[in-house]
Amino acid sequence: MAALQKVRSAGPFVVGAVFLGLIGFIASDWARVLEIFTTSSRNTVGSIYGENVSLQDFNSMVDEYTTVIKTSNGLSNLTDAQMQSIRNQVWNNLVESKIIENETGKLSLTVTDKELQQIIIKGEHPMLMKTPFRNQQGKFDYAMLKQTLDQCHEILTTPDASADLVEEATNMTQWWKFIEKNLRNSLLSAKYESLLGACILSNPVAAQQNVDARTQEKTILMAALPFSSIRDNEVSFTDKDLKAKYDELKEFFEATYETRDIKYIDIAVKASKEDEAALNNEMNEYAKQLADGQAPAKVVREARSVVAYSPLPVTRNVLPADIANQLDSMSAGQQVGPYYNNMDNTMNIVRLISAQTMPDSIQYRLIGIPGMDMAKAEQTADSIITAINAGAPFDTIAKNYNQSGDKMWMASSQYEGSNIDDINKQIIEAITTAPAGTLKKLVLDGQSVLVINVLETRNPVQKYDVAVVKTVMDFSKQTYDKAFSNFSSFLAGKDAEAIDSMAAQAGYVVLQRDNMPSTEYNIGGVSGTRDALRWIFNKDTKVGDVSPLYECGNNDHLMCFILTGITPKGYLAWDNEEVKRFLTEEVIKDKKAAMLSEKMASAKSVADAAKLPGAVTDTLRRINFAQPFFVSRTGNIEPALCGSVSTAAKGDFKSGIRGNAAIYAYQVLAADKSETPVDLKQEQGTLTQNALRSINTYQNDLYSKAKVEDKRYLFY
Repeated sequence: MAALQKVRSAGPFVVGAVFLGLIGFIASDWARVLEIFTTSSRNTVGSIYGENVSLQDFNSMVDEYTTVIKTSNGLSNLTDAQMQSIRNQVWNNLVESKIIENETGKLSLTVTDKELQQIIIKGEHPMLMKTPFRNQQGKFDYAMLKQTLDQCHEILTTPDASADLVEEATNMTQWWKFIEKNLRNSLLSAKYESLLGACILSNPVAAQQNVDARTQEKTILMAALPFSSIRDNEVSFTDKDLKAKYDELKEFFEATYETRDIKYIDIAVKASKEDEAALNNEMNEYAKQLADGQAPAKVVREARSVVAYSPLPVTRNVLPADIANQLDSMSAGQQVGPYYNNMDNTMNIVRLISAQTMPDSIQYRLIGIPGMDMAKAEQTADSIITAINAGAPFDTIAKNYNQSGDKMWMASSQYEGSNIDDINKQIIEAITTAPAGTLKKLVLDGQSVLVINVLETRNPVQKYDVAVVKTVMDFSKQTYDKAFSNFSSFLAGKDAEAIDSMAAQAGYVVLQRDNMPSTEYNIGGVSGTRDALRWIFNKDTKVGDVSPLYECGNNDHLMCFILTGITPKGYLAWDNEEVKRFLTEEVIKDKKAAMLSEKMASAKSVADAAKLPGAVTDTLRRINFAQPFFVSRTGNIEPALCGSVSTAAKGDFKSGIRGNAAIYAYQVLAADKSETPVDLKQEQGTLTQNALRSINTYQNDLYSKAKVEDKRYLFY
């Protein structure tokens, strides 16, 4: 009993302790939830229909598409610009597919596996025609695709398959899955558009009206009072007028995404006079080395030339334009430079070693002799050449060595501009220098022996053995450090107003960019501005804030930004600078129209209207309802005038017609009708096609409903 009483007396304390324990438990639970939510938010690249797109999922899609690009183009690496383009394409495709899925889901539209397979087997879809699975006629070959996929499956299910084969099979399998996925999306989109298009119809009445609108033409005598006859400062208006106009045109001012206004300073660091002098001394030394006959490949490499020396003669197509233009006036052994080219900011030396006419395309075939014994391989090659010269079919002998002996074409574009090792140099040289009909043996020391048969040569072109030293006129570290120090000193302690007002005095130019979206990854055309973009669109960045100093571009730009305005997603305010400017122009036009209409009201004929101050007159011919008419005396297209004239009869007088540039009065002088034969069925088809084109903007409408949020700028 005593123990029980003790517990009872401690009740409030126990309850309090339990309560605090629960609070701690709940708080820790919420902390975990909050942490998960915050992490999820931090790793979200955007959202579509309120559904977040995670960074991991988006990167997976980017990796998938990157593999496709590399596989399709035979590339091993992609540039930053190419990767940015891929990310943009992936995002756009994702948004489009989500929108189509959302709309087709409401209608229960799908593309079944059977439908997809039938389309692939049929092989007529444009997407399939862009794949490498095509026959000699250029048509999609399903059998070739199936054979390739079966081979990939066999490799991937073989335990001891080589790593290279597995990688190649994996890439090909992923590539085809990507094609299938996009083909399915394309078919689904086509179904939706087909259904939408089936809702658009025309009829004989509309077709006849369209014909009449085109074939019935009027000639009028016109008098107009142009809006320009009244100066803008003669028109008075208030904010109430602007707000009323805003309400009338509000839908024009909807912003589908947030934009921000900035001012910024962009310093492009350039070589100093000391840097130029140092590079001139280097280039003069390289010029001397080339003139003295040193190995051109060694000189070009040591000079860090952006144009590598080719061990094979090249066409002018592979050379920079300024270098190719020099060759036209040079002879073998001649050297030009050093000279400066301001188009690409380089110093250049050109030495033409030799020039010769060579075929641009060569058809050939070859047989590789297997075996490690080079002497025996050479004997075998000699025997093959003897047999072929005696009439043995080339392809038959090739098959004896498990080779096809197929005829192939080699074009200059296939190897020019590429890194060519010594083995490939020997092979290309043997093929490109041999006359048509040549059958020769090529011994690749320690490698193999080839029997090469050159069959045909085409398109003789001039090729050049040329050494080019093209070196960028770059700045030194000392020059960059000086520019950085000077800019940092200028920015130190200054607010936005001080920077703006004092920049010119310090030799800097303040630039402006309004309505910038977060998807503009290169600010001011300068690459590497990702960190700056994050600062600009950061929720904590306020109007008037000054950014840190950013090192951008290829480490050759110094930039600083000032946030000057934020335009949120939604309807722009009536007093937004650009909106207000537009409203002002429209209100002034309305006021002028009212003033001129009042003047025009007194006119009972075109002659009366012509006597009004500021009036202009003209005779206008061939006015119809189908085509907007350009009135040269007022300098504008006037659809309203066309509409009024089309309903008037010969002899009618009408006035007070408000156009885009004037108030009009006119009298119909003549009404003519073309007697051209018309096919109403064809006319109905034309109207339907026009209507279909006019609804192509449905994608924009669906996009606005998808509530797309793009936050990729936070990550890329």
